[in-house]
Amino acid sequence: MAVFSNSKLFLLASLSVSLFVCSSLAHDDDFSIVGYSPEHLTSMDKLVELFELWMSKHGKTYKCIEEKLHRFEVFRDNLKHIDERNKEVSSYWLGLNEFADLSHEEFKNKYFGLKPEFPRRRQSSSGEFSYRDVEALPNSVDWRKKGAVTPVKNQGQCGSCWAFSTVAAVEGINQIATGNLTSLSEQELIDCDTSFNSGCNGRSDGLCI
Repeated sequence: MAVFSNSKLFLLASLSVSLFVCSSLAHDDDFSIVGYSPEHLTSMDKLVELFELWMSKHGKTYKCIEEKLHRFEVFRDNLKHIDERNKEVSSYWLGLNEFADLSHEEFKNKYFGLKPEFPRRRQSSSGEFSYRDVEALPNSVDWRKKGAVTPVKNQGQCGSCWAFSTVAAVEGINQIATGNLTSLSEQELIDCDTSFNSGCNGRSDGLCI
């Protein structure tokens, strides 16, 4: 049987109100940021209110009150870290994104790269690549300013970084060659390329969460 301190009992009472309330909000395709104020860090009621707002914004639900309490504590720690960082810098401002209930280690283990087992190795091409004759190349090029980069896309919980990097490269090359910037589909790669890639999070079924 779980034993809780008085502070945790207070949190349990506050957080359990919306534990089984389903969110009807659709998930945004961008990295939606929830803002905060210093008052949220000085008032437990305000902090719980902010957590509930953040959950609603990102359609978050948890299996039990213990899990929700744990995620709230991680959320609070992340908010403190964000607030400390915002006090140190003035060139940018940090807010709460959809990963605010994950610890650093959890985020790193869940999203940093795929670990698929490939059935076979791709045969190397016999053709050789060669550059065109060019002169006076610049030291760097910002392709965003040249209109060769589409807006940022959110892959969510799907570990398909291979598809997003491939599509971004093809979109840019197509714009440079034709002058037309066309947004292509990562989902088609995830669904169709099963010979050398493993879909979401190393899975071969290509199912995105």
